[in-house]
Formats: sequence, C-alpha cells, structure tokens
Amino acid sequence: MGSSQKQQHHKDTNCVRVRVRVRVHGPIIVGAGPSGLATSACLTQQGVPSIILEKSDCLASLWQHRTYDRLTLHLPKQFCELPLLGFPTSFPKYPTKRQFVSYLESYASHFSIQPRFNQAVMSAGYDNVSGFWRVETQDSEYISRWLIVATGENAEPVMPDIPGINKFDGSVVHTSSYKSGFEFKNQRVLVVGCGNSGMEVSLDLCRYNAIPHMVVRNTVHVLPREMFGISTFGIAMALAKWLPLRLVDKFLLLVANFILGNTDRIGLRRPKTGPIELKNVTGKTPVLDVGALSMIKSGKIKVMEGVKEITRNGAKFVDGQEKEIDSIILATGYKSNVPTWLKGCEFFDKDGMPRTPFPNGWKAEKGLYTVGFTRRGLQGTASDAVNIAKDIAQQWRPINNSSSCNSHVIQLKET
Repeated sequence: MGSSQKQQHHKDTNCVRVRVRVRVHGPIIVGAGPSGLATSACLTQQGVPSIILEKSDCLASLWQHRTYDRLTLHLPKQFCELPLLGFPTSFPKYPTKRQFVSYLESYASHFSIQPRFNQAVMSAGYDNVSGFWRVETQDSEYISRWLIVATGENAEPVMPDIPGINKFDGSVVHTSSYKSGFEFKNQRVLVVGCGNSGMEVSLDLCRYNAIPHMVVRNTVHVLPREMFGISTFGIAMALAKWLPLRLVDKFLLLVANFILGNTDRIGLRRPKTGPIELKNVTGKTPVLDVGALSMIKSGKIKVMEGVKEITRNGAKFVDGQEKEIDSIILATGYKSNVPTWLKGCEFFDKDGMPRTPFPNGWKAEKGLYTVGFTRRGLQGTASDAVNIAKDIAQQWRPINNSSSCNSHVIQLKET
C-alpha cells in the first residue's frame, strides 16, 4: 500500500481521540472509481506504490449506487477498457452496469489494489515549508510528495433551482437515486433533462406504462448508437484520424438524418456546432439513441419546452402549457466536487475542472495531478493514468533510492 502505520490506542474516559499521521511512500490517490483504479494499476506497473482514499464503502460507488438498473455502456467495450487489462471476451459488445462493476472489481484484484474505504477527504493542501501534500480525512492525515485527484467530473449530482419546486406535493428525485420505472408505474412524470440519462430514463418509464414529459431546455444532438452495424463513436474516431472534425461532423449528421429523420420536427433542435466539435469544446456529449426517439415519434414520450414554474400538482411551461404531474425526475447531470476539499489551488476553476485544456490537463505543479477530467470518457481516463504513472515514476525512483524516503507514522492527540 506504500505506507506504514502504527496501531492506535486511546482512553475514552479522557475524551481524547488519536489522530494518525501517515507518511506515504508514493502518491495519494483520491477516489476509487475507474480513474483511481487505472492510475494505481499504471503506478504498480512502474513499481511505484500508492494509496487510494475512498469516501464510500466500495469501489466505483457512482456505478454501484447512483446508476439505474437498465444502464449499459454507451460505447463498445473496446473504447471503455482501462489500461493493462481488457474486458473478458465473454462480455457483450455493450456491457451492462453489473458487468462493468464486475470488471472493475476483477481489475482491482488483478493489480492487488486495496483502497482505504470510508476515508472521506475533508481537506487537502500543499505545505510550502515541507514541500508535501497534506490530506485530512475524518480520522487520519496522509502526507505525500504527490497528490492525484481522481474524483472525476461526476462526483456530485447537479440539483437545479426550479421556481416552485419546493411546494410540489409529489416526489422529486435525481437520476442518481433512480433505479427503475417500476416505482413510477402509471404515473405522469416530468423528466428534467434530455441527455443520455434523460432519454434512457424516459424510455424506461414507458416500459412501466408511465407517461414521461421530457423537458428539452436547449439544443441537443441525437445520433444513432450504430450506423450500418458499426459503432457511431468508432466511425467518428476512425474518420477523425484523417479528416477535419467539421467534415466528420457533416458526415455523422448526414447519416443520422437518414437513419433518424429530422429531429427538429419532434422538438429536438440540433446545435449549430457539430456533435464531435461541440463535445471537444464544451464537453457536452451527444445523445446516442437506444430507442427513446421512436417513443417520442409515437407520442409516448412527450417533449416539453423549458419549465417556467412548478406548481403544487404540476408544472407550467414557457410556451404557456400547464400539465398535471405526479413525480419529477431530475436528469440534470453531475459536477466535480474538487472545490469543496482541495484548498489553495488555482489549477482548478470554480467548477472544479482543470484550467489547462486536454491533452495537458493531467499535470499541475508541486506534485499535483488530475485524472478523469478530460470530458473524453474512459479513453481520456486511460490516457491520463498512463501519463501520470510515467511522470511520477521518473521522480520516485531516485527519491526511493535515498534514505530520506523512510516512512513513519505520528499519532496526534486531539481533544
């Protein structure tokens, strides 16, 4: 694990709590999701030990606890592999949520990765005097030359401020708490958001005879998941190696209009910027259709304009319509939580994203690194992990060969 630690003792009668200070041989990684696991594995390959601090009681907690049951990977498995270990050949082209979690568990086992669970990072900061990072959890302080932020872009749900939502009599849930449409059987449901989650939740609701009213506040690109039996994403990546992104986008939209029809006619207006160029610039991912579009065309999914106000038993919309609603599902995405715990660091902006754009956003200064903030999915994560491990290994080897690298633990008493 790259650290040493003494057993701690304390007397409850004196109301004294022992706080353990852990000096870590290698880097501290915050987050045991795919990003943290990939980086730890790459460091192990380079011979560098590390410690992963994870606030929950399991790895990949977002995948295990905050995703809906019917979720499958939107991209073929070859685009979602972590470095050094691929998916089992027996897995389908688009692995399910359960299969992906089992892959991550096997990945951690293969590389002997043992995160320290239930270690919620309360604060982390760089000590200019010692030249080390200090990371505080509820019961320990970890110290290292290197800190790797692996909490990713999707650490916390985004909860929009919609006028009147507090007086709504029905249930209001974020998709992070949504599991199945069974809970909303035969209900009129307002789904706020039309990204991949909003589309798939609306589709899932239809399977339980619910009537989803999906709010489309902005423009959105909808593409078929496959074109002529080939992954749309795979086609885009292949063409991007030879053609400018604008030509790739023109081709994708031409084929998409042929397969799906003109989505503007059903209330899904496309942005002026093409889907791949838009993703690279803003991080906004195009929707890959897995069946919701046909439900929209048939009228089973109602497309609504922006919400003006939530009432006690329904919603008023900007186009003047008013609908009675039984429940509201917020498919409003996630955000980074870095600003809540990383202190005194200007490398991240106010939204918790690296200020340095891809492909150089993985490295900051003073031994700080980031992984999983590329807005390029698991491929971006894999690239970051490999780069970080190589960079740290070059620094770690000479340090490890000197006597100054000896680890120790100091117990601090706090009243």
